[in-house]
Amino acid sequence: METQFRTIDGLSIRFAEGGEGDDQALLLSPWPESLFAFEATWARLAEHAHLVAIDLPGFGHSQRRDALLCPRAMGEFVIRAADAFGLERPHVIGPDIGTGASLFAAASHPRRLRSLVVGSGGTAFPLQLGGVLNDWVQAPDLEPYRSADPRQIVAGALTYIERYALPDFVREDYLASYDGDRFVESMRYVRTYPTELPVLRDLLAEIQMPVQIIAGARDPAVPPVNAAFLHERLPRSKLDILDAGHFTWEDDAEQYAALVASWWSGGYATAGSTPPLTPLPQEDRASQPNR
Repeated sequence: METQFRTIDGLSIRFAEGGEGDDQALLLSPWPESLFAFEATWARLAEHAHLVAIDLPGFGHSQRRDALLCPRAMGEFVIRAADAFGLERPHVIGPDIGTGASLFAAASHPRRLRSLVVGSGGTAFPLQLGGVLNDWVQAPDLEPYRSADPRQIVAGALTYIERYALPDFVREDYLASYDGDRFVESMRYVRTYPTELPVLRDLLAEIQMPVQIIAGARDPAVPPVNAAFLHERLPRSKLDILDAGHFTWEDDAEQYAALVASWWSGGYATAGSTPPLTPLPQEDRASQPNR
């Protein structure tokens, strides 16, 4: 993954491009990582599509614009990014913070994208978040975090990567991505969840785009009830719960890539052709079987 920068909507956006497949895909960086989160799956996915991975504005090494630090506005940027790279009806992979942005993009531009792969991002309302993510969202203000060492905060989050051995250059890229005030300012995105997620909830039933949802059964920050919430409401969705924590795209990279490859190879075309899973009681959803 060789990175470059391109100006999109007046912002300097870091990206990586590659792949020889017939399809096109736009990959959105998770938080607090960067586009190198796809390093573990890049070669496999590149067999199936022309890939463009970007650091979203304010994340990774892309320039920030405060007005974009909420899922609705970021969804509009996703469309502008697809336009800038000449991607015609691309698939989108948007884990973590990319989940809400991708779904808002699909709701506002129903024919612009081909399909979505989302998950590990807060979507349920009332909020169903855990650990430090819930603390960050619920904190009265950001001032206590301004004096904290951002590299230590990011390093602490990365300890939840259970099995994948982060290459040294990837770890350093993650840490450097949020130096200075970049981490505390990026927190503004998730702190909009209490106002943004009710709006998204009311749009889900209208989204006819096929959506593959991938989540970790042991995610301490975004419990799998968030994935079930989406699956119960999206008309055309498929849900897979992996034996992993939050960072499914790295900790279970082989299975993650296999699910995406199967989805792109035709799975998305039949999503929603069978009845959705019967909703489970909240306490049982973490063990919900794959579908």
